[in-house]
Amino acid sequence: MLSRELIGDVLQKAVSTGADFAEVFAEHTKSNAVNMIDGKVETITDNYLSGVGVRVYKGLRSAYASTSDTSRAGLMRCADNAAQAIASGSAQMDIVLTERRFGDIHPVRIVPASVPASRKAELLRLGCQAAREYHESISQVQGTLLDVDHSVLIANTEGLLTEDRQIRTRMMVSAVASRAGENQSGICSPGRRMGLEMFEEIDPASVGREAARQAVTMLSAGYCPAGKMTVAIENGFGGVIFHEACGHSLEATSVAMGKSQFAGKLGQQIANPKVTAIDDGTIPNAWGSINIDDEGNPSQRNVLIENGVLKSYLIDRLNGKRMGMAPTGSARRQSYLYEPTSRMTNTYIANGPDKNEEIIASIENGLYCRHMGGGSVNPVTGEFNFAVTEGYLIRDGKICEPVRGASLIGKGSEILMDIDMVGQNLDHGQGMCGSLSGSIPTNVGQPLIRVSSITVGGR
Repeated sequence: MLSRELIGDVLQKAVSTGADFAEVFAEHTKSNAVNMIDGKVETITDNYLSGVGVRVYKGLRSAYASTSDTSRAGLMRCADNAAQAIASGSAQMDIVLTERRFGDIHPVRIVPASVPASRKAELLRLGCQAAREYHESISQVQGTLLDVDHSVLIANTEGLLTEDRQIRTRMMVSAVASRAGENQSGICSPGRRMGLEMFEEIDPASVGREAARQAVTMLSAGYCPAGKMTVAIENGFGGVIFHEACGHSLEATSVAMGKSQFAGKLGQQIANPKVTAIDDGTIPNAWGSINIDDEGNPSQRNVLIENGVLKSYLIDRLNGKRMGMAPTGSARRQSYLYEPTSRMTNTYIANGPDKNEEIIASIENGLYCRHMGGGSVNPVTGEFNFAVTEGYLIRDGKICEPVRGASLIGKGSEILMDIDMVGQNLDHGQGMCGSLSGSIPTNVGQPLIRVSSITVGGR
């Protein structure tokens, strides 16, 4: 991507005004998206992104500059811009770059760029057609098949030189069900760190049917009552609650500044003893997995909470310096345009001791959340508000009629303590997480859990 000699010169220029560390991040990304509406291809889009970011430190001060001009002159100018932003004298470093390879634990067999657009459209059409044929009330179906081929090079003044290639594939089908002037929607969007071999384990038609099933189910649902309830949250995308309400508060981005509900609580009981939470970027071919983070550190399996006790944070290099703690392979960014910071990969609550059927049977009156939607969170306080996109009332230990309009309102530190039953059907859902360093692919996950009491917004 860049010659070793050029990288060395850029790093030398970056530290020339007195910085004690410099880093080069080079990227070349190709992405393709096939978009379909009601069975017809609407657009086929190819995007290319290429550029370099240069970061420098002086103590705990940092500066970042980026450029799409990857000529020698352009890169030296970018490095000089970063150097001047932190100028505090002059320096010369003896930089010896040593290439490091950390291996690829996410093998790809069918590179999407090698497959014609017609084949991608055929796969997407199978999903959209299944959604359309699911029920007569389905009035509109949209679908997207996205693939991304992301190559990076990372080098720094400590001698690190490493590269990685990340290929991801994702299918998204949304369906709208209509009756008597009323509309309800459903969506299904599985993704993997794979090529098109993803469709050997995921049937495109099943994606469409799941989106349509959600829409049709909610079309006949009444409104959810409001109040304090016992709530069961299903596996997979239900893990978005932990990701948003608790996970972001465990990132050093917040912790290092003291802007986290969990700052200074290592070794303390912050959750019910049944709760063990993990961030694991090493799960083979998982959507949020990485071989190395965006500072060149190998990915890790980080146990954040073990039996309710806070064990670790997610730490990047700069915030690790602030905290006096080592990085955890958690530095991520959307592209070379962003400075990296601590982020999640595949974050989930591990399987617990309770049988799933016993969780439902234990609830006399409550709410079963089968699918969760978006919401808002304050990482400082942990206060959150999340929509329930598919919910059902529970009466006398049985799942009953569907309800719409439900939301869960609470605080991260409180919900961790109130998770009093944890099931055994761990599964993951795929999403994009936005934060200071842009939007990145992440998995959320959990088994079925029970929250003893939480405020449910409804009607």
